[in-house]
Amino acid sequence: MLRSIVFVFLALIITPVSAQERRPSHCIAIADAAPGMEYVQLANWQLPVPQYAVRISYIAHASFLLQTEGGLTAVTDFTGFLGTAPLIPDIVTMNHAHETHWTAFPDPAIPHVLEGWGPFGEGIDHYLDLGEMLVRNVSTDIRSDFSGIEPNGNSIFVFEVAGLCIGHLGHLHHVPDDAQFAALGRLDVVMAAVDGGTTMSLPEMMQVLRRLKSSVVIPMHWFSGYSLNAFLAGIGNEFDVRRDGVSSIEVSLRNLPDRPTVVVLEPRYLRPDE
Repeated sequence: MLRSIVFVFLALIITPVSAQERRPSHCIAIADAAPGMEYVQLANWQLPVPQYAVRISYIAHASFLLQTEGGLTAVTDFTGFLGTAPLIPDIVTMNHAHETHWTAFPDPAIPHVLEGWGPFGEGIDHYLDLGEMLVRNVSTDIRSDFSGIEPNGNSIFVFEVAGLCIGHLGHLHHVPDDAQFAALGRLDVVMAAVDGGTTMSLPEMMQVLRRLKSSVVIPMHWFSGYSLNAFLAGIGNEFDVRRDGVSSIEVSLRNLPDRPTVVVLEPRYLRPDE
């Protein structure tokens, strides 16, 4: 009898702990509650991150550095090279549509290496909760040189940090379907490829961005001023556009713009003296 009572007591105190291991996504839970206030703040990547904010620095191509107030660092579409700064990120994400979006030899000192693909056609499911930052993904299809289409071969990675939902569309090759948009939830900030062809056409990408209704859109994956300028011209009637010649911004729930805004960051490799 005593043994049975002890077993029931242990079950009662252990079960809630197990249930909390996978924290639900606040981006999906409040997908219709995107706030809007003032404008994002410009920043240097080596300065301390302000309270309740996240710093986003454009490194190159599709690679961005995300930094938290507590010192966590994440790099998107990691290629193995960030610049001359001796930074070992806590998290790197990768996609394998092209070699400029991944590396086969990430530094073994990186604690969390998240590949955006799994076995051919099966995709992969990431849900990394580090407390201050939660990283998850939504699989999408990519074009394949060998079979036409590789189902679930790309990932859109979502970073939930400082109350914000930040999405990196990766090497997106098609407009997501309703289920994929639902899985993404609210995205306050989104990095979007605007090359106009290697990933998606500009009209298709603008269709995706209109559907997402993100407060801040950061263009990436532009090979020349031509495609970037064409994107800005095409979306400028619906979104504000800011281009201040900087490579980093700081974003918080308190300073998101009232109107959807394209923030152009200039790519810049990380250097220890800046």
